[in-house]
Amino acid sequence: MNTQVRIERYADQGRCVAHIDGRVVFVRFALPGELVDIRLDEPHDRDDRFWTGEVVEVIEPSADRVDPVWPLAGPLAWGGGVGGADMVHVSIPGQLRWKSSTIGEQMRRLGHVDVEVPVVGVSDDVDRNGLGWRTRIEMIADDEGRPSMRRRESHIRVPLDAMPLATDALNAVADRQRVWEGGFVPGSQIRLAVPEPRNASSDDADIPAAVGDNYALLVDGKLKSGSQTLTETVRLNDGHEFTYTVDAGGFWQVHRQAPIALANEVIDLVRERLDGAESAVLWDLYSGSGLFTLPLAAATAERTQVLSIEGAKTAVKSAQRNLRAAGLDNVDSRAGDVSKTLRNIPKNLALPDVVVLDPPRAGAKRRVCEQIADSGTRSVIYVACDPTSLARDTATLTDLGYDLAHIQGFDIYPNTHHVETVALFTK
Repeated sequence: MNTQVRIERYADQGRCVAHIDGRVVFVRFALPGELVDIRLDEPHDRDDRFWTGEVVEVIEPSADRVDPVWPLAGPLAWGGGVGGADMVHVSIPGQLRWKSSTIGEQMRRLGHVDVEVPVVGVSDDVDRNGLGWRTRIEMIADDEGRPSMRRRESHIRVPLDAMPLATDALNAVADRQRVWEGGFVPGSQIRLAVPEPRNASSDDADIPAAVGDNYALLVDGKLKSGSQTLTETVRLNDGHEFTYTVDAGGFWQVHRQAPIALANEVIDLVRERLDGAESAVLWDLYSGSGLFTLPLAAATAERTQVLSIEGAKTAVKSAQRNLRAAGLDNVDSRAGDVSKTLRNIPKNLALPDVVVLDPPRAGAKRRVCEQIADSGTRSVIYVACDPTSLARDTATLTDLGYDLAHIQGFDIYPNTHHVETVALFTK
């Protein structure tokens, strides 16, 4: 069923809101203010609370609209539908405004805090139209063994011959390894991870040499070429440089510049809160492979003690290896559930000056927030990959006596609805 609607406002998951006969409709590939023809998803004849649909034709476009920069991820009616980039129809400045609005709305609705949230992107993402940023991609082999992505609302696998969202380095490795030529077992899961070669020149011919063996091609979780352990490098604005080894199948920030942008933001906030103190106790919760742990231990106060807690054992092993390689012996790195681990910690680490946490998409939730408050810390730096979870935890932290002192969004997922947010809470 096709119909014409006027788009009213932003919604979640890269969709916008319209109404049909009083019923809410969430529309993909739309923008506020636009007059569009949409196709409603099936079934649309039930008495559901809301319907969903997708743009078929734009009659009155928004000033923020652009032609999809990756057409394969655009609307089905325009030959797209593979997913993975639900804002390819929005200019980069328009995406920043959208994400700012989304975070602010969630903070007001669930966090009970009325705040404007600036969102900044990576400088050359504008020049590249939000392409060329992913250092990790995952695909599935189609029936002919070619890497592919599933087309929405079907079982059709669309074969790929490149990945526009991926970095130049990743695409260069994919070409060198003949990934796009196929030859995989149908249905197998394909993962390619290529850390950004910080020493590569702008000459594309130099990229494969700069990467060397620092990449991983995994098929169904098993290494087919490259290295199981990858090396990542992060350089802070003050010149401190940190080297990390991470498991090829494990988590690392996907945008090639995200680790640098987030680490600088977090460390700057920690230094500000320490205000020149020569000694400090810091907590790093949900610490992963140690992205923040290393600079917290080495680049904040002269004498620092750090407690890091992470649930994924492989990531903890990577973090411990990274700490040893950096010669840092002032970190108590623990594997386990964050809440359970916080019930039994040494007295010398029990009173943190600053707590940093980077929880999964579901957020920290009330019990961990209460444990943070019970520690007596006056400063909490919260790194969030989901505005809804951040807003819920904001309401909890506010109830526990903290004020939101600073919030900043980072568009490290251009052309998608995802956004990272860093918030500072103070007591």
